[in-house]
Formats: sequence, C-alpha cells, structure tokens
Amino acid sequence: MTKSPARIAATVVAGVFLLVGILGFIPGVTTEYEGMTFAGHHSTAMLLGIFQVSILHNIVHLLFGIVGLALARTAGGAISFLVGGGAVYLVLWIYGLIVDMDSAANFVPLNTADNWLHLFLGLGMIAVGALIWQAGTRRRSTSGRGTSD
Repeated sequence: MTKSPARIAATVVAGVFLLVGILGFIPGVTTEYEGMTFAGHHSTAMLLGIFQVSILHNIVHLLFGIVGLALARTAGGAISFLVGGGAVYLVLWIYGLIVDMDSAANFVPLNTADNWLHLFLGLGMIAVGALIWQAGTRRRSTSGRGTSD
C-alpha cells in the first residue's frame, strides 16, 4: 500500500523535528553548548550558531516529531498534524513577538531567528496541509471514492 501525500509530508516534517531535537544536543552543531540550561532565556546555546535553544526547547522538538510520526499513520492525522502544528507555530511566533526576550516569560527560549523560523514554519505547514487536503478533496469528489490511508 502506498502512503498518501499527506502521510509522506507529515512524516518528513516530523522527521525534521526529530533531527533538530537531536542536533540541539550535539556540541559543535550547537555552539556555546556548555551554556545550555534546562529552560529560560539565560541559555546561551545556539543551534547552528543561530537559534537559541535549551534542553526544554530540544525536548519540545523531539516530542513534536514523535507526535507527528504518530499522527502520520493516517491521512487525516497527517493533515491534522500539518495544519494544527502550523497553527501552534504561528502562536509561538506571536508569543515570541510579544514576550520580552530577557524576561522569565521567555522560558523556551526564543530569539529573533526563532521567531522568523516559527512564522515560516507555521505558514509552510498550514499551506502544505491545506493544499494536500484540497487536492485530496478534489480527487475524491471527481472519483466518487474516499481514501482510507
């Protein structure tokens, strides 16, 4: 049985989240590794020297990837992961714009590069999910059949 485009897209996105979560724990890929804290804006660790990370931030990426892989087992779950996950990242983008980066409220932590990434990730995930869903709806309506994967 072949995987649907939704399942493939969600699996790839989830895999990238898992990879990013793992890379966040690798010294060298993450600069200032010795300055990594569990949470909070005091963490000086930077994934790829750009994105501020902490242990909590890396764990969130890993959990997001695991949830994505679990939801990618069905086409409906995959669409939910892409669109719902994209919405979560847009909320994170807004949170990153509002929160004072030097306050305790920046517990993940986030920096300007994270904010831009969250904007593009959110828009991209929603767009991919919506386009695949729309294509599937169009395909089902012209063929008169539904898909189960």
